[in-house]
Amino acid sequence: MTEASEIFKRVRKIEIKTRGLSQQIFSGHYHSAFKGKGMAFSEVREYQYGDDIRSIDWNVTARFNHPYVKIFDEERELTVMLLVDVSGSNDFGSGQQLKRLLAAELTAVLAFSAIQNNDKVGVIFFSNTVEKFIPPKKGTSHILRIIREIISFKPTERKTDVAVALRFLTSAIKKRSTAFVISDFITVDFLQELRMASRKHDVVALRITDKRENELPAIGLVRFKDAETGQEHWIDTSHIASRNHYVKFIRSKSRELDEVFSKTGVDHCLIFTDQDYVKPLMKLFKTRESRL
Repeated sequence: MTEASEIFKRVRKIEIKTRGLSQQIFSGHYHSAFKGKGMAFSEVREYQYGDDIRSIDWNVTARFNHPYVKIFDEERELTVMLLVDVSGSNDFGSGQQLKRLLAAELTAVLAFSAIQNNDKVGVIFFSNTVEKFIPPKKGTSHILRIIREIISFKPTERKTDVAVALRFLTSAIKKRSTAFVISDFITVDFLQELRMASRKHDVVALRITDKRENELPAIGLVRFKDAETGQEHWIDTSHIASRNHYVKFIRSKSRELDEVFSKTGVDHCLIFTDQDYVKPLMKLFKTRESRL
């Protein structure tokens, strides 16, 4: 099978699965959890008892010598930005699912949910640089292009820098958007950039991880290679001290991430490669719904 036909097969598989999920499960909750924040002018009508006097249209009132008010409708249409990590660490997966392919599914299900709400969807692929920018647009063909890109994309760099992607989002997207950052967040510090981005946009973090990144199995002497730097290390996993040290380090990093999201008020959820992502996404959506 050629590479092109294999990519098409993967795109089709992801499309069928995620389109169904977005229609059957996510679209209603997405619609409620990510409402438009702005107000768009709708019409002018005569003043009625109880209307806010601040909404009086003085020009029309003067013309007809009778008070009229401006009516505004909530803007339902959103701009959704998907910031997708394509760095080297996303080629890891201890089971049947690589982090990169899980990111593709998450991107697809969010994108299909968005277009059902008539939202525009744009994508920023990033490593430690902005690898590719696809401007916001509507339509199924646009979504399929995004899925195809994330499956076949070959980044120029291997390292991760979430701060770079957030800076680009803040400068490139002028209108307020809902921005999903899909990454394993194995990255350098990005607190200030996230704080700035979250002031302008509604930022949501979807953190992808694998169970083997959180603990080491006792399988003896193992050579580990950093997918982003290429550095190799030998670790004797049969030693409980080595395994405990690793777990302590990972938990410390996880707590640091949670603190960053907490300080910036960014909603986030943790998604494992070997588990169903429907539950954590639904929990995230419902949490947001309850606050609106």
